[in-house]
Amino acid sequence: MGAKTRTSKRRRKRLLHGSLWLLVLCLAVVSSYLIYSVISVKGALNDSKVSLQREANKSDLREKEVSYSDDPFSILLLGIEDYAKNTETARADTQLVATFNPKESKVILTTVPRDTRVQIDNAGEYTGVHKINAAMTYGQINSYGGEKLQLETTEKLLNIPIDAFVTVNFDGFRDVVDALGGINIDIKYPFWETNVYNKQRIDFKAGETRLTGEEALAFVRMRKRDVNDVYSREQRQQQFIQATVEQLKSANTLLKVGELTKIFGKNVKTSLSISDLFAIQNQYLKMENLKIESKEIEGYETRINGVSYFVADQQKLQNLSKELRTELNLNPNEPFKTNASFGAY
Repeated sequence: MGAKTRTSKRRRKRLLHGSLWLLVLCLAVVSSYLIYSVISVKGALNDSKVSLQREANKSDLREKEVSYSDDPFSILLLGIEDYAKNTETARADTQLVATFNPKESKVILTTVPRDTRVQIDNAGEYTGVHKINAAMTYGQINSYGGEKLQLETTEKLLNIPIDAFVTVNFDGFRDVVDALGGINIDIKYPFWETNVYNKQRIDFKAGETRLTGEEALAFVRMRKRDVNDVYSREQRQQQFIQATVEQLKSANTLLKVGELTKIFGKNVKTSLSISDLFAIQNQYLKMENLKIESKEIEGYETRINGVSYFVADQQKLQNLSKELRTELNLNPNEPFKTNASFGAY
């Protein structure tokens, strides 16, 4: 076994790669999905709705079903990259747990490293210790349900109930931004980034500009340029979220709902119902001072039996779990249980 105990600042920055765009897309999709009439939305819902098939329609870590209108709740956001679109199984390349607290007008975004070493249950012959992003693949292979197993595995890692999921892809992010006519951004420092679609260079100049979908994806994903030290990915992602939310509130969005709903059907899967989405929209998209905080699982990178893993720090994981349980109005002092694998075997 070889280990690299390098994680901290650089690792945490990398973990947020692609995470905030996930929330932006979800906000965009939710807003468009709700503004549209229920009759028109049904087609997209049929294409996108995936049932978790849970007993009593709730997490096993809850006593009763959550109310998206009144209760704090968590949603698992999964980013699926394009390489998996034409295969029977897929892995979650980006995992983000969004914890919503209505009383505090706050959303906490917790990034889960895709290589986190965990015990995956209900995976048939694959049950055992794996990277957490393999849960979706194994759930699909044994017909348990890919999203369902990914969600349950993440619940066990953080020891919190996760009430729903949304999966999105890069194409969906790009298409939503383009459907909105682009997003206005005040770029603080100039930099460049590679376009993930054609590998060409995109130059970002300081000042007000309107980003296309491909430009927006490059804007929120850049992490390797020197300017990241003074104009971090986190700053840019937060900036982009605020700009997108403002754009969604505009009257012009009403003219785009048909196109946005089609994007939803092609690029998004969710366990949320129309009524759930209405409740979330009414509770959060109308908040004037919505606070968004970013968290991450801390730990270290290592190789175990020739496989690269991210191993969570046990105490820091427990502290994070307590914080999230507090936000969810759950007892933070209950005995800590997790499926994280801290050992060498």
